[in-house]
Amino acid sequence: MTADDPTALRRRWQTLDTAAGGLALDLVLYAVSAVFAAITAVTSTLLPHRAWGAVAAVGYLVATLAVIVQLLLRRRIPASRLAGLPARWTVTGVTWASTTLLPLLWQSVERASGRTDRAQEEVLVVEQAGARLLEHGTPYLGPDAIAALPAGEQLLGYTPYQPGMALFGLPRALLDAWWTDARVWFAVGTALALALAVAALRAAPATARRARTATPAGPDHPRDAALLRGVQAATVLPICALTLATGGDDLPVLALCLLALAFAAADRPGRAGLAVGLAGALKLFAWPVALVLIVWGLTRRAGTRVAAGAIGLPVAALLPALLVDRDALIENVLRFPLGHGLVTSPAQSPFPGYLIANALPAGRLVAAALLVAAGLAIAVRLARRPPRTAVATALICGYGLLVAIALMPSTRFGYLLYPLALLTWAPALHRTVAPATVPAPGELSGRTTSV
Repeated sequence: MTADDPTALRRRWQTLDTAAGGLALDLVLYAVSAVFAAITAVTSTLLPHRAWGAVAAVGYLVATLAVIVQLLLRRRIPASRLAGLPARWTVTGVTWASTTLLPLLWQSVERASGRTDRAQEEVLVVEQAGARLLEHGTPYLGPDAIAALPAGEQLLGYTPYQPGMALFGLPRALLDAWWTDARVWFAVGTALALALAVAALRAAPATARRARTATPAGPDHPRDAALLRGVQAATVLPICALTLATGGDDLPVLALCLLALAFAAADRPGRAGLAVGLAGALKLFAWPVALVLIVWGLTRRAGTRVAAGAIGLPVAALLPALLVDRDALIENVLRFPLGHGLVTSPAQSPFPGYLIANALPAGRLVAAALLVAAGLAIAVRLARRPPRTAVATALICGYGLLVAIALMPSTRFGYLLYPLALLTWAPALHRTVAPATVPAPGELSGRTTSV
């Protein structure tokens, strides 16, 4: 099976996904999530995580009971609307509100009232970056300024993100209130990007250049079920819900990447480039997705349009910080993530790259070599068989990031939200109508939209 021909994977996934009209997998998702949240509430060593688990466990349990009711209704009344796809969308929305937004807002309110254990360090870092951006024109502290901090505060002095991430910290720099918590704005950005992605995919058949008689996919369209599953993977999946409620900086990046892929499926290369460019202006994790999307654009003679946003926006975000303090930018964006800062990253989940780096002689070099080798293999794959569809693009990004996360010397389990969401998003990117048939040479030159 290849990324350009994911038929076997698609069939296996459809068999699992469509069991009992999709409700079987819904039941597994919510039930396992409820157990995970309950265990987190009892055993986590991180207080924001424990607080999340206490609230989210109830939300997931309610969702589990709702799906059980839907399954009973479906068995007795097969055509019941309460067990159909629109009802599943409703349960997903309510579950996201109860397992992500509610604990997020609760922790934000408690933090504003004086609790110091209601946010992960990422929230503080982003808000401090916003304050520095407002005051000094750059979100970064220079190496001398970081060295002057007390030893226990040097880690928080680093901002290992792209400059655009500091924008989420600006509200807190202007006013100290619960609604200026960076997580609130992470949630707003995430919800907006996902809503635009859903709208783009539902309208894709009507806007595709080569669709002759297509109409937009309605709420009962088969692809809408795949779209629901993709949205669940980016919202109610515990790894995403927990991350957004307690830290949050990865979710708007992920949502913008999903939006870029949705625009690619809708045959909007320029918009795809802008979306992934916005993600790249926030965090480096979006840059591999941007690279693959540019290659996809080249197969459609739209590489320049994709690259204009995918490269232009991150460069535009970096330029002011580069001009204000180049050393600070390099220290935060390059040296610290590569393990050469004044302090080391606390990201130490036991993936193969971390284990190799810490268990073998010259382990970091070995892990780095494996990571480079994997990157070269993906580059060769892109050169020899470039992705010609949004589906193939999503699969290459998902599997590529999965390999990269596994091999990075410093990594976290939370980063798995990227490949999990990208791979689950892929089935929703299939076009519902066949493009006009053209000769094979035209396809090779990128003139068609291959399904």
